[in-house]
Amino acid sequence: MDKIFIRAWILFVAFLCSIAVIAIRTTTPKEEGGDVVTQKIKSSGEPKENPLILIPQGEFTMGSEEGGFDEKPERRVYVDSFKINQFEVTQYNYNEFVRATGHRPPSSRALKNYGNFNDQNQPVVFVSWEDADAYCRWRSERLPTEAEWEKAAKGEQTIAWPWGNESKPVFANFIGPDDGYPYTSLVGSFEHDKSPYGIYDMAGNVREWVADWYEEQYYRHAPNRNPKGPEQGEMKTLRGASWNDSPLSGRTSARMKMFPDYRDTTLGFRCAKSVDGD
Repeated sequence: MDKIFIRAWILFVAFLCSIAVIAIRTTTPKEEGGDVVTQKIKSSGEPKENPLILIPQGEFTMGSEEGGFDEKPERRVYVDSFKINQFEVTQYNYNEFVRATGHRPPSSRALKNYGNFNDQNQPVVFVSWEDADAYCRWRSERLPTEAEWEKAAKGEQTIAWPWGNESKPVFANFIGPDDGYPYTSLVGSFEHDKSPYGIYDMAGNVREWVADWYEEQYYRHAPNRNPKGPEQGEMKTLRGASWNDSPLSGRTSARMKMFPDYRDTTLGFRCAKSVDGD
């Protein structure tokens, strides 16, 4: 009887181990904190291409005397030629990065309503500055500077929004249902939310991480040629508004800040690249 019992016990333990092995092989990567990522991206059609658009060298007017304290003084800034993504980085783009590198995914079972944000042609959200920086570097690119982002949004014109100087709540994906999107839209859905250089979603859809550390009074002592922000700081700068913000936050000169490890469904990014290399 003892031998039968021991044999049965060995078989039972082996069965439990086989279940554990299967579980290990079939589960997806874990995020910090142990939440198993199970969310798959949806498909609205073919993945949207996201080319880098050339922004020519030259001066533009950065900041605004009509904006917040941190947008002043308005001044002329020279920026070297660079390229920037025409669209915000999509779920499809970022998912390729996660598969290739094993980097943590942006989704989690703990994130409510994530199904409203994960079409492959919606912008990736719930990514920190550190995640965004890692993605751009993986592509041999980088996050744009504040100056580059603002020039790409307004061009050489002094305009408050990519379409002009009049607030138009339905011209971009802002808070509220009137624009047709309660959450993020597919990138490039708003033809009015397109800069003079043809860069989409610079006013709305998601807030975008840029390279610079944030300093409220930086413009008062920043260089007027290729400013790159303070050398250090506590928070990183965000540009543009999100689906959960008012048009006021989507002005081309508006500045926001957040800790670099923060993640949220309102935050995304796009990449840039120096024409002659970094």
